[in-house]
Amino acid sequence: MTKKIASRRPVFEAETLYQYPEQLRPWLSSLPALPGVYTFHGESDRLPLYIGKSVNIRSRVLSHLRTPAEARMLYQARRISFIPTAGEMGALLLEAQMIKLQQPLFNKRLRKNRQLCALRIHEGRPEVVYAKEVDFSHTSNLFGLYAHRRAALATLQKIADEQRLCYGLLGLEPLSKGRACFRFALKRCAGACCGKEPPEAHQQRLLAALEAVRLQCWPWPGAVAVIEEGEMQKQIHVINNWLYLGSVSALEDAVALCKTPPGFDSDGYKILCKPLLSGKLPVIPLPAGAL
Repeated sequence: MTKKIASRRPVFEAETLYQYPEQLRPWLSSLPALPGVYTFHGESDRLPLYIGKSVNIRSRVLSHLRTPAEARMLYQARRISFIPTAGEMGALLLEAQMIKLQQPLFNKRLRKNRQLCALRIHEGRPEVVYAKEVDFSHTSNLFGLYAHRRAALATLQKIADEQRLCYGLLGLEPLSKGRACFRFALKRCAGACCGKEPPEAHQQRLLAALEAVRLQCWPWPGAVAVIEEGEMQKQIHVINNWLYLGSVSALEDAVALCKTPPGFDSDGYKILCKPLLSGKLPVIPLPAGAL
């Protein structure tokens, strides 16, 4: 009986094939030591290879060129372009927007997520709700932002384990009415399922644990202009419902960007929530008629 020999295909080992990308040298001299977004382009003008951001474009791009693990991308790169911004916030917002619109080949994060979900307490029990069905910008009592249902339930399970909550009452497993859950016998449930703990106490501990990940509703009636000033320029970022609509240099030009239909954006929320609600940057509400 002949023994089959498994075929071995060559594997691309980035570290072993790395060579300094000499073809990119002509593009390095113009790179500024400023905040902004940079793009590595290949042969195609429509599909970029990689989009990144930094508070120092030049330093960050040069670090890419010295990274063997990025040999595959560097081998395909033919030129580098950049867009300076006023500061780090502008760079973060522009990077997220460009990645979603252009879908670069080597970016894995910040892609569009059609399964974005959160937890909501409905009739005393947590449930998973989706951004495509619920307005996350204006719905109160939403908790967490999750890439998919499994991640939301994993967070709920972690809270239950830490707080000795009942899996059955949280909808994580079946529960027979009037009977203790299996975890109660293991002393991992405080007994709300069988009357050993008041339901109110169980609910309070759940809400207290979820409070740390409560989503903040959009606090303005419409779009706002957020002013960010840097060493070389001032930018006015137009935001609505945590969605970045674009940046302009003059306030009178901000209204034109409000024509874009607003929608909740998880990356925009993560970037903007703390800076905007803390009052660290000037925020100017835009005319409601512009929406």
